Amino acid sequence: MNKVKRTILIIVAAVIALGIYYYAALPPLNIHSAEIWVFAGILILIIAAIYIRRKRLNAYELKESKGLKVIMGIFAAGVAVYLIGALFSSPIVNAKKYQQLLTVETGEFTKDIEELSFDQIPLLDRDSAALLGNREMGSMVDMVSQFEVDELYSQINYQDRPVRVSPLRYASLIKWLTNNSEGIPAYIKIDMATQDTELVKLDQGMKYTTSDHFNRNIYRHLRFRYPTYIFNDLSFEVDEEGTPYWICPVKKYNIGLFGGVTIGRVVLCNAITGETEDYAIADAPQWIDRAFSADLLVELYDYHGTLKHGFLNSVLGQKDCLATTDGYNYLAIDDDVWVYTGVTSITGDQSNVGFVLMNQRTMETRFYEVEGATEASAMASAEGQVQNLHYTATFPLLLNISGEPTYFIALKDDAGLVKMYAMVNVQKYQIVATGDTVSECEEEYTRLMYQSGIKEVEEDTREIQTVTGAVTKIAQAVVEGNSHYYLMIEGSDEIFDVSVADYIDVIRYNVGDHVTIEYKAGEETNTVLSVNRAE
Repeated sequence: MNKVKRTILIIVAAVIALGIYYYAALPPLNIHSAEIWVFAGILILIIAAIYIRRKRLNAYELKESKGLKVIMGIFAAGVAVYLIGALFSSPIVNAKKYQQLLTVETGEFTKDIEELSFDQIPLLDRDSAALLGNREMGSMVDMVSQFEVDELYSQINYQDRPVRVSPLRYASLIKWLTNNSEGIPAYIKIDMATQDTELVKLDQGMKYTTSDHFNRNIYRHLRFRYPTYIFNDLSFEVDEEGTPYWICPVKKYNIGLFGGVTIGRVVLCNAITGETEDYAIADAPQWIDRAFSADLLVELYDYHGTLKHGFLNSVLGQKDCLATTDGYNYLAIDDDVWVYTGVTSITGDQSNVGFVLMNQRTMETRFYEVEGATEASAMASAEGQVQNLHYTATFPLLLNISGEPTYFIALKDDAGLVKMYAMVNVQKYQIVATGDTVSECEEEYTRLMYQSGIKEVEEDTREIQTVTGAVTKIAQAVVEGNSHYYLMIEGSDEIFDVSVADYIDVIRYNVGDHVTIEYKAGEETNTVLSVNRAE
């Protein structure tokens, strides 16, 4: 009886240990998951240990025991299947399948990437956003002792604005114990263009987050609802009404047991209520921005670029092999977030053959054949312009400036604060403009493009027209530091713009004076070429 009790106790202890392991490690019950193979291996070894304990086998009996041989044979077979499955899932034997995981279209730069107004250009990188978020949190006296800002800072489009959002998290286990009944009360939202930072307070606190414990931890909550799903990196987003969600992509294995990972489904989890919605990736709501992580998209493109002529060529000859450059950034196009990165020769030269844009919601990928400097070269050029200030360049953002592919770079000081901006022409990276504001930088960049011949002054084909009459109204204004007089003439509703720098005598005219004006018609005002008193 004592022997039976001991056996039962051992089995119960083993089950409890396995339960604790499952609760802590959360392996998906899916044959494609390496974690479940590890879990199964541990289970088999525990069974072997119980068998040895139960039979009280000595060293000789261990070698001769048929039961133990069967158990260890199962373990060895599992290891063999795992290793063979890993090999036959790898690019070594499936180069063509890996190369075709991503469909790449050829895009037209000026057509696909419109010129952005300055108030839509994301001026901050993630690190700068984190500084602003922590500063905003530090000003919240009622919260800063209990919560801190999570490090997620997901970049999304929110109401047609590029923003980064990140939830708060409990500052410690003790703070969780004292606050978990109400949940996390707010999240940080940072406008990447205006740098406006807001702590968005919620009517109800978030109960399902990465900093929660036990069954309210978001990973455990998802595992128990979807025990077979293998999730990729989770991201934090808000819908158009500002409701916080966890976006939870589900991996899809397209090659063998463990290879060819893409995203097949996406689960949306309400961070406040824990309610979930499960969608096929093609049916996912358009407001979500990140089903495919940037790292996954970059990996898929690298397979596409390096495996054109097989695995051996990608390692040895490397003919026609292309790879993404080190780093990436984000562009907002048509209410979606696209990952941008350059494409260069796998041999690692100092120039790009083009760049790709990859949609984080749909996996749509476009290649643009624009030869030019790598991002690293552009960053070095920008830093060289302000080397006396020792500013550090952030990873570039690709913009369309007057039809020219242009690297836009923020320059930061040692404290991580953005101090200046730079624009570097992709194809002629010796053309570098800097400015304290984006508009100053753009003006200097445009001047340099005219000076270098990249842009030519368009011929003014407007006809010269003449009007004569009495001045009925005069108004003065300063435009870009230059004084202008705006005149209206009797019998006409047109406004005539006179530059004081060009026609100083305009200051002598008063309402009622008769003048003759030569001008070229414009959309809002007419450009005056000459103004004289009428005889």
